[in-house]
Amino acid sequence: MGLRLKSANNFKDNKMSENKNFLSEAGLQKAAEIISRYPEGRQKSALLPILHLVQDENQNSVSPEAMDFIAAMLKIQPIEVYEVATFYTMYNLKPVGKHVLEFCRTGPCCLVGGEDIIAYAENKLGIKDGQTTADGEFTIKCMECLGACGYGPMMQVGENFYEHLTEERVDYLLEEFRKGNRPVEESKRNF
Repeated sequence: MGLRLKSANNFKDNKMSENKNFLSEAGLQKAAEIISRYPEGRQKSALLPILHLVQDENQNSVSPEAMDFIAAMLKIQPIEVYEVATFYTMYNLKPVGKHVLEFCRTGPCCLVGGEDIIAYAENKLGIKDGQTTADGEFTIKCMECLGACGYGPMMQVGENFYEHLTEERVDYLLEEFRKGNRPVEESKRNF
């Protein structure tokens, strides 16, 4: 049924031998498992999870060369991978910091101080939107709506939302991230 990828050697017939291998053996096995979920000829359906897998194994980014690798793996055109990777903000096209601070910059968050919080974080870290600290710890990314309009200002770090941000909360969160902790946000929503 689905494409079986046992090791990097399987790519030699797929014109991938001249490409750097962007997945470990374990990553190749995981890719094979993901691709096998879809019928032959429908490998493109595995594109999103494969992009995540490659990103996770490559400094949290997906280079153009890695996208070419993915295209060959899925037997699709490279442009099909580029279109997806450049559309979604969850894919990083260059290496980023250990902690990516994604701040909402749209109207509802800005009305309650979002721009001030972004400026505070930029000043505190000495970087601007799209930049990474010299120690590789933090990257700031300003995003369009993150879907927490009633709880701004807010930011997302990984899968966690941090809502109702203040300068003090930003200080606390940055310190926790530096310590290697991943604070879990307790929702302040009234459900």
